Amino acid sequence: MKAAELREMSREELMQRHRELQQELLALRRQAVGGQLEKPHRIREVRREIARVLTVLNEKKGAEA
Repeated sequence: MKAAELREMSREELMQRHRELQQELLALRRQAVGGQLEKPHRIREVRREIARVLTVLNEKKGAEA
């Protein structure tokens, strides 16, 4: 998801997306440890999307202040 799309989301939606991504990352890491991970690049993608979500949340937090 692009940062522009994330900026259109509300704060609650962003926090929900963050929780979903954290759960996905945890599942991917478990798969990697078990040797069942089919797409190792997905871990990197999820980490980067988490960073995007957190960046947008911090931007919104700064705009509110």
